Formats: sequence, structure tokens, C-alpha cells
Amino acid sequence: MRIAISAENNNGLDSATSPHFGRCPYFVLVDVQGQEVQEAKCLENPFHGQHEPGAVPEFIRQQGAQVMLTGGMGGRAIGFFRQAGIEAVTGASGTVRAALEAYLGGDLEGSASCAESMAHGH
Repeated sequence: MRIAISAENNNGLDSATSPHFGRCPYFVLVDVQGQEVQEAKCLENPFHGQHEPGAVPEFIRQQGAQVMLTGGMGGRAIGFFRQAGIEAVTGASGTVRAALEAYLGGDLEGSASCAESMAHGH
């Protein structure tokens, strides 16, 4: 399974998790088998600083991810991920490694629109 995690820097599993997936500068793509990390690679977010709705979820789909972990995202983005068959999970924090372990351990699940998105009616 491939899991994408929004990241603030390019430090692989030790990167800080980004609080908002669409505005993060990097994504860490982690291939896991069971509970074991097989490979982790960091990619620049080609839409960092500017993106149109649906562009980032489509980019993540093109990377082959089945799961997207992030601190927060808007309701429209959650919908785009659902349409693409990707599980969107919000509430990730700490390092990418910590977020991944929380997800794999069942302590991080589900998604909800972030407060900023709710305030803007997304």
C-alpha cells in the first residue's frame, strides 16, 4: 500500500507533518507492507503556493497512493479524494513517521473539513 503524507520539509520520515495538504511544500510517499515500511521518498508539491481545486488530489492519485494523511483539508478536497478512491485522513501531526505509525496502529482515521474550510463555506 502507498500512503502519501503532507510534509513541511524534505527529511523523509523525519519531516514535520504539514497542517494543510494543499499548501504543503512536500509529500512523503511511503510504501508499506503490513506494518513495515518498504520505501519512503519525498516529492515537491508542484502546486505549492497555488493550486486549483482537484489538482493536488489528482497529483496524489497519479503517484499511486491509496491513502492521504494530513493535518487538515477542506471538504471539497475530501470529496475529490473519495471520487479518486483514495482514503483521506485528517488530524495528522508531529513527524511523518509519527503520523504513519498512528495511522497503521489505528489511532488516526477519518476525515473532517478543517475550520478554515468551514469558515469559507467549502
